[in-house]
Amino acid sequence: MADPDISDVKRRMDGALESLRKEFAGLRTGRASASLLEPVTVDAYGSHMPLTQVGTIGVPEPRMITVQVWDRSMVKAVEKAIREAGLGLNPQTEGQSIRVPIPDLSQERRQELSKVAHKYAEQARVAVRNVRRDGMDLLKRQEKAGDLSQDGLKTWADKIQALTDTHIRKIDEVLASKEKEIMQV
Repeated sequence: MADPDISDVKRRMDGALESLRKEFAGLRTGRASASLLEPVTVDAYGSHMPLTQVGTIGVPEPRMITVQVWDRSMVKAVEKAIREAGLGLNPQTEGQSIRVPIPDLSQERRQELSKVAHKYAEQARVAVRNVRRDGMDLLKRQEKAGDLSQDGLKTWADKIQALTDTHIRKIDEVLASKEKEIMQV
């Protein structure tokens, strides 16, 4: 009997964790980060394009993000996209460059961001649990087909559960770290 391949389960759980880290990078704390503007899409050339495909994002100082737009005709569209992205930012145009000052966060806004972080973390936990369920279903199918003994099923199920517990713990650690960063005045 061949051992089940749980590397796919681990890879998918790692993907859920990496996705959470990217989501958290887009959450605004008190300081500027280029990843803050990465989810912004611009109406350009008849389609929606990521901001990174119409300009260069830079962080010249801790409370300022700059966007150097490559095509002069796209400056207004980029400014509008940043303003309407729901990030609470107010861009200022200077020629082909757009300056985006990062305002201080109020305590109310910090709590709001903390709730959003919790929502992202819960989505990641659900994703990890779904991967666990898929892995367990695979094991049960293998056992039913006679490719895996009941003892083997128990052993591999315990390994998948341990992997799940480890990833849930990592998600909680990343959440705690992000929450501390958000609440830091």
